[in-house]
Amino acid sequence: MTANRQLLRQRVDQGSTFWFGGAQDALTALLVDQSDLDGIFTTGFGISAALLGQPDMELYTLSENACVVDRIAHVVRKPIFADADTGYGNVLNVGRTVRLLEKAGVAALSLEDQVSPKRCPAAATASIVVPMADAVARIHAAVDARQDPDLVIVARTDAMDPAEAIERAARYAEAGADVIQPISRTFESYAQLTQLREACGRRLSLQLMAGTWMAGLSRAQIEAVAAFATYPIASLMTVVAGVQANLAELAARRSGDAGNLPAAQVSMAQFKTLIGWHELEACQQRLEHPETR
Repeated sequence: MTANRQLLRQRVDQGSTFWFGGAQDALTALLVDQSDLDGIFTTGFGISAALLGQPDMELYTLSENACVVDRIAHVVRKPIFADADTGYGNVLNVGRTVRLLEKAGVAALSLEDQVSPKRCPAAATASIVVPMADAVARIHAAVDARQDPDLVIVARTDAMDPAEAIERAARYAEAGADVIQPISRTFESYAQLTQLREACGRRLSLQLMAGTWMAGLSRAQIEAVAAFATYPIASLMTVVAGVQANLAELAARRSGDAGNLPAAQVSMAQFKTLIGWHELEACQQRLEHPETR
C-alpha cells in the first residue's frame, strides 16, 4: 500500500501521466492488473451496475463501495484510484469515507461536488452541485482525514459553467486537493483544459470515454495536462456487448454447441492461469503435505 502511494505521489509531483483502466469488480480489476496499464480505477458507475444492476445514482452505500474496493485490493498489485462519489454525506461522512478507502489500500480517491445522491454526468441530463463553501469543506475534510500524506486527493467539479468550474477548481486546490478532475460536458476544447490547469495550479485527472470530445485528444495533449488518464467504463461496456452478443447467438442456436460465438472466449486453461488456480493448488499441496516441501 505504502509503496503504491509513494509511486503515485511521485508521478503526480514529477509530471508523468498515470494511465488507469476501470474495473467494476475483482475479476475485472485482476485483468487490468495483468494488462500494460499502470493502475486500476474502481468506477462507481460500474460498481453500481455490477453489484446492484442499477444505474449510477449513488444507490450503493459507502460500505458496499468499500467492500468492493477491499476485495479488489486483495488481488491486485498495481495502485488503485477509487471513486468516492460525493463522500456519502456531510464533512464527517467524507472523513469516514477517506479513512475506510485508505484502510482498504487505495493510492488515490476522487470526491465530487454534486449534491447527494449524485447522478453520473456521463448519463444524466444535468448535474446539480452543492454551494462552493460546502464543496470546499469536503476537500478540507478529506485532507484532514487521510493518515498517509501520500494518499492523492482528486477533487472533481461537475459545475456546468466553465468559469464556475475553473473558480471551484482553484478553491479546491487551495483547500488541499492534489489533482483536479473536470467533466467533459463542461469544457469543449484542449485549450480550455490548459486554461483550467493553469488557473488552479494543479494537474488534471481526465476520464476518457467513447463518444465524448476528450476521446479525440492525442496522447501528447493528455500527458501535457493530466496526472491521471482513465478509461473508466471501457471494460464494463466491453463485457456488456460481448455477453449480449453471445447470449443472443446461444438463444438462437439452442444446441449443445457453445463455441464459435460472436465474442471470443478464453479457454479453461487460459482462465485458470489468469485467475491464479495453479498457485492456490500448489499452496494447498504444500500446506496439507509438508513432507513434499
